[in-house]
Amino acid sequence: MAESGGESDAALMRRVAAGDGAATRLVVARHLPQVLALARRMLNDAAEAEDVAQDAMLRLWQTAARWREDAPVGAWLYRVAHNLVIDRIRRRRPTVDVETAIDLADPAPTPAERLAESERRGAVEKAIAALPERQRTAITLVHTLEMGNIEAAAAMEISVEALESLLSRGRRALRAALADLKDEVAGE
Repeated sequence: MAESGGESDAALMRRVAAGDGAATRLVVARHLPQVLALARRMLNDAAEAEDVAQDAMLRLWQTAARWREDAPVGAWLYRVAHNLVIDRIRRRRPTVDVETAIDLADPAPTPAERLAESERRGAVEKAIAALPERQRTAITLVHTLEMGNIEAAAAMEISVEALESLLSRGRRALRAALADLKDEVAGE
């Protein structure tokens, strides 16, 4: 991602540090969607997710003058966003009920199909939300944001082996939590 769309992230960060507004807009356009997706998935609240994404981008802008050329912007932003999300989750305990916080209607042609799909998605969201924070983060980075294991491990500041362990435990927990759902879908 650092090289997509032309200029490298390192080159853009040099321009951002020099006060170049166009470079700032390019960095934001390049990285904001993934940061926002991570925050939305973890917080289950679009407004809070937008606040987190904005805070992460502001921190990137504030550190631009001290940016190390070899530091990957995306991994740094995911780490900052993840930390901001965790701070918000800790402040708002108890957590929000996922089924009431997210409307996941599927555009299926009939209301019955839409309801069934919504219930399935709600169960998946609830199962993901029930995972421990680090497992939920690993699952979100790898499966939702489609990051590679190396990039996700860097974003979480852990080894690839530790990430793979978190993914394995998270997937196992999701399979167990969603076993009834799998049997229900197979019976349709």
